[in-house]
Amino acid sequence: MLCWTCEILTRPTFRNLSDSFESWAYRNGFLRQLHRLEKQQLIERQSNDGGERVFRLTQAGRIRALGDRDPEASWNRTWDGRWRLILFDLPESCRAKRNQLRRYLRSRGFGYLQNSVWVTADSIDEQRSLLAGGPVNVESLLFLEARPAAGETDAEIVAGAWDFRELNRRYSEYRKVLHQRPRRCLPNTADAKTLHQWLRGERDAWLTVMSCDPLLPATLLPPDYVGRSIWRERLAIMTEVGKLMRSFSIKQAMDN
Repeated sequence: MLCWTCEILTRPTFRNLSDSFESWAYRNGFLRQLHRLEKQQLIERQSNDGGERVFRLTQAGRIRALGDRDPEASWNRTWDGRWRLILFDLPESCRAKRNQLRRYLRSRGFGYLQNSVWVTADSIDEQRSLLAGGPVNVESLLFLEARPAAGETDAEIVAGAWDFRELNRRYSEYRKVLHQRPRRCLPNTADAKTLHQWLRGERDAWLTVMSCDPLLPATLLPPDYVGRSIWRERLAIMTEVGKLMRSFSIKQAMDN
């Protein structure tokens, strides 16, 4: 909608001024994208009281927009007190596969106690099915469920497996981006483009920090973890940004 309005303002031809959103979206390929997202059940189409068509994210679309992970649901999930470990020993000749496995585990929120000992608080059924694919050779790959047996605390395991100091630093960097949001109403195209650029940068920054956060259950989070407070800031700021976007209308922009 923002791009459609910007084109009307920058190219005020008769067709642009008289075209509907659907016609403009069709010409630019956006309508096909909307239909594709509907088919994937990531968005849904509704009509408001004025008869206008409104597209909204579904729950699946919301999760996709968050980077395929819901922070609130992750923090609020229960934990059964058991750690799941993946241990592997691949020879030097399989270095590429070894590095690929480490990247995969890191992308799934696993922490590492050693380069070949990775730990998570969640079920590893998916990894067992994906990585083993049949009988497991315990000399090269092993899956375990365990509890500390020599007085180690869960907090010590968390501190050893994940670098929360670095994670907090990344959250602080993201917070700077978050607070750079435009605060003016949107009377013209330049302001609308500025907001659009900030939204893209904010999303990239958010996905970057999400790729590093294991989103552990609340009972395992260190006391100095800042992720939850910054998440609340993000919700509040995005609410304000939503109001800002709704203030941008074609008539208001053309009047200015």
